[in-house]
Amino acid sequence: MELEYPLVTTAWLEANLFESNLVLLDASMQSVVGKEPILYDEFICIPRAQKFDIERVFCDTTSSQLHAMPTPEQFEQGATALGIDRDSLVVIYDNQGIYSAPRAWWMFKLMGHENVYVLDGGLPQWLSEERMTSESYQLTVIDEESVPYVADFQPELICDANYVLESLGSDSVILDARAAGRFAGEVSEPRPGVRCGHIPGSVNLPFGELLREHRMKRVEDLQAMFEQLVGEQVGEQEAERIFSCGSGITACILILASVASGHDKAVLYDGSWADWGSNADLPIEQGA
Repeated sequence: MELEYPLVTTAWLEANLFESNLVLLDASMQSVVGKEPILYDEFICIPRAQKFDIERVFCDTTSSQLHAMPTPEQFEQGATALGIDRDSLVVIYDNQGIYSAPRAWWMFKLMGHENVYVLDGGLPQWLSEERMTSESYQLTVIDEESVPYVADFQPELICDANYVLESLGSDSVILDARAAGRFAGEVSEPRPGVRCGHIPGSVNLPFGELLREHRMKRVEDLQAMFEQLVGEQVGEQEAERIFSCGSGITACILILASVASGHDKAVLYDGSWADWGSNADLPIEQGA
């Protein structure tokens, strides 16, 4: 089962929750930056969910970058431990609505896994509709017949500071998901040693503007927002879009919205502003 749209509804998930090849992942993070976090009195999850740990397992802890994408080998090890294989239908959610789940979604895309989707509205939407819940994650059972996960790494979906620097002045569009104050350099960065401002020529699209309460806005609204920022682009005339944020998490919300609105030339600047802003050799701009 492959779907054309990158998000699934809560109704769809409930109807397909017990399909044998469905793997449900909770990609919630302990650290929530850029929004008022939703707090829970006690642990709760969607039945069949397993923890997808972006902060400690599915990241390259040997990298100097914050929240760096895992290597293919690291991803393969983590995915295999969760019982995921190339035939798995993967659905990802988080406990903030749409926050870190798009990061996990893009990670799967980076590893060449196409059959992966984000739950629109995440756990808050699921709870608001009083759907079934669980007090614990599903235990992963790995048997002798389990097939190790094999990644098909797609390096064109991710980039570093040198790539972004070389793209300045080209047709590529750089979109920054941080709040307007941080983008303009009017608000101090939350990480020490990081300069204030933004990548020269980049445009600001705070990730919260893409959401209506917990869910993604309608496709027509997303298309209008991107068109207003980068102009109408159709077919082969579409320019590459490079996405950035504070550390590579919320930029993926913009990627999800961009893909949902019909654009397919997306690249994540994984180090994002934590990387760019801490390198004094790289140019910056301030102001809106």
